[in-house]
Amino acid sequence: MARIAGVNIPTNKGVATSLMSIHGIGRTSAEIICKKADVPSKKRVQSLTEGEISKIRQIITDSYVVEGDLRRKVSLDIKRMLDLSTYKGIRHRKKLPVRGQRTHSNARTRKGKAKPIAGKKGVKALKG
Repeated sequence: MARIAGVNIPTNKGVATSLMSIHGIGRTSAEIICKKADVPSKKRVQSLTEGEISKIRQIITDSYVVEGDLRRKVSLDIKRMLDLSTYKGIRHRKKLPVRGQRTHSNARTRKGKAKPIAGKKGVKALKG
């Protein structure tokens, strides 16, 4: 099993697909890494030589922020927004969607399970 950036990547998949299991590397980045390392992206990880693996490892450490460093950077960015009380920071604090999604009918993933509002049904009866 190949270990790149502290992650055991799957050996029975293609190189590009396996690289996507590393946090911070998506499809496009994986393809670019394969091109730079002169490795066919469809080639299985188990058939890579040690030289090819080390070349891929070197490219990732030189050019990309991945795994722990990326997670740390993202959490520090969120903390900074919270401290500055920016719009996005306030949305993070209230556990609401940050990137402009609607909240009237959706956003259950971010907001959590729906909570009933006490006395909501009796409002109509009192008016009429």
